Amino acid sequence: MSESRDTLFRFLTMLQLIPRYPGRISTPVLLEKLHERGFVIDNRSLQRDLRGRLSRFFPLGCDDSEKPYRWYFDRDYHCDLPALDVPSALTLVLAEEYLKGLLPPVVIGQLAPQFRSARQLLDEMQRNGLSQWARRVRAIPNGKALIPAQLEEATWQSVAQALLEQRALDVTYLSRSREERKTFTLHPQGMVSRHSVTYLLATVNDYNDIRQFALQRIEAAAFSEAAWQESEDFNLDDYIRSGAFGYLQGMDDVRLVAHVEPQVVWLLTETPLAEEQTLTPLPDSDWQRLEAVVRDDQQTLWWLRGMGASVEVIEPKEWRDDIRATAEKILARLYSN
Repeated sequence: MSESRDTLFRFLTMLQLIPRYPGRISTPVLLEKLHERGFVIDNRSLQRDLRGRLSRFFPLGCDDSEKPYRWYFDRDYHCDLPALDVPSALTLVLAEEYLKGLLPPVVIGQLAPQFRSARQLLDEMQRNGLSQWARRVRAIPNGKALIPAQLEEATWQSVAQALLEQRALDVTYLSRSREERKTFTLHPQGMVSRHSVTYLLATVNDYNDIRQFALQRIEAAAFSEAAWQESEDFNLDDYIRSGAFGYLQGMDDVRLVAHVEPQVVWLLTETPLAEEQTLTPLPDSDWQRLEAVVRDDQQTLWWLRGMGASVEVIEPKEWRDDIRATAEKILARLYSN
């Protein structure tokens, strides 16, 4: 490879490695990552590239408040390589609309330059049929959507970086159950966004069990001097399937039998409740008999409760009894006033 071509590819690689603010990358880490990619360069040459060449043409910033210096792109900088096309722009606009109801604002903010570029492209193409879709299409969640929990930008930055770089975190956490603040060291293993809350999955101090930490209750987070500890048997998909986020009530699946009204039949025909599901018309009725194999979790039970009088649960008996008891409590409160 010629020297000029090697320099060009090195510059492109450096630009890919430098994050947007508030993300930052130190000069030693940037140098190490370049070496890992096969580029031969010393620290002095790297500094010369950053200050004398790249900063002249790109909005690069340098945090020189402490050593080693750390580099970043201006937070509003975005470069479309390759160029954004109209279908991709429409996809981004719809994705932004949908994600705003699921993820914390600070997380959405990380994608703001891409979303802004997409809206700008569509606005500039008034005569293109697709550009009008952005004004006529909305993405809304199924059911009542709670406003995503507020999350500090610095917390998100620290947690995301620790997870990806496999680093331990010293955190101050507000315990919901005891309503008190605790300080401990977390070893991040995974992250899950569920409805309007994002959870960090981590082990604590020297323990091995995985625990869930709502990011909005992490009040302070800093990289720890302790070495990150891997949970060797942890698998994120297996963890989710085990019912960790579904409030599992039993390890075995259950057979759900219920009578459902026509509108629910339509819903379950188009969006089944489970892979194993049948709907059979009931004699002399427009209702149908639903049979499905589902997880024994509270999520399914809550869904059935929410259907109200549109669903009559037959089995499992425990679920039928639970729904009856809930209805009786509601009636008792209504008639007690």
